Amino acid sequence: MLSLASSALSYTLGSAVHQPSAARAVAPAMQMSPTVAGTTAGYQGGVAPTGMDSAILVQGGSLRTWSYRSPTVEQIQVVLSTEGRPLDADIELWHGPDNTPCKMRVYVENGQLRPFSAVIETPRGPNTVAVRNIGQVEFPIAANVVADQVDQPSPDCLSASMTIQGGALRTYPFDPTVDSVQVLLKTDGRPLNARIELLQGPNNNKQVIELYTEDGCDRPFFCYLLTPGSGNVVRIVNTAPVEFPMTAAVVPHSINTDMGSGAILGGDVVIGGDVGW
Repeated sequence: MLSLASSALSYTLGSAVHQPSAARAVAPAMQMSPTVAGTTAGYQGGVAPTGMDSAILVQGGSLRTWSYRSPTVEQIQVVLSTEGRPLDADIELWHGPDNTPCKMRVYVENGQLRPFSAVIETPRGPNTVAVRNIGQVEFPIAANVVADQVDQPSPDCLSASMTIQGGALRTYPFDPTVDSVQVLLKTDGRPLNARIELLQGPNNNKQVIELYTEDGCDRPFFCYLLTPGSGNVVRIVNTAPVEFPMTAAVVPHSINTDMGSGAILGGDVVIGGDVGW
C-alpha cells in the first residue's frame, strides 16, 4: 500500500511539474499592450510607450481602431506602410457617437518607398482612430499609431505659412537633394478641406491626401512627405469655397548631402539652357 501511494504521489507531482511547460507552449506569444493612458498600472497619467515594432497588419477591406480615453493624449501620429505595393486607406477620428471631426483619404503609389506619416490632434478625450484598408485583399497595410513620441513642425515650418484662398492652389517644387518635406495646414477656426498631392513628373501622382477637419485652428494637420529622386513637386489645393481660406506651410525637412551633382547619362537635360558652340 505504501509503495502504491508513493507511486501515485510521484505520478501526481510529475504531472504537476510538466503542466506549466505545456501551458507556456500553447500560450500566445503576443499580448495586448497598454496604449490607453491611465488605464494600466504603471502608466497612470501618461502614455504607455509604443515602438515601431507594434505595427498591426490591416488586410484589404478590414478596419482597425486605436482608442485613447485619457484627456492627456492631445496628439497622435499615424504611420502607414506596405511592402512596396500601393496603399489606399481611410483614416477617421471618432470623438463621441456619430462625430467625426477629422477624416482623410490616403493613396500612395509605393508604401515602402513613401510611407504615410501624419499627426492628428485629439483634444478633449476620449478619442478613437480608425484605419480602414480600402484596397484589395492582396494589398495589406502595416499600421502603427503612437502617442508618446509625436513629431512636431520645425520653427521654419511655423514661420513659412502662406494663405491659400478657397478654390485656389499652390505648388512647391523641391531640389533633388531634399529627401522629405514638412506640410502644415490650418485655418482661423473654420473648416479645413484640402487636397495634398506629391507629383514626380507631369500629372504623375505619387501620393494623394484628401483631408477634412471641422476646425483648422483646433485641429491643424501636419505630415511628412518623403520625396526621393528628382522632379518632386508638392501641390496644395484648397477644395473649400472661397469663404474658407487656409494657411499652408511646405518646407524641406531632411537633406541628402551625399547626392552627386554631376551629370548622369540620360538625365539632367536642360531645355533652353546655355549651350556652348
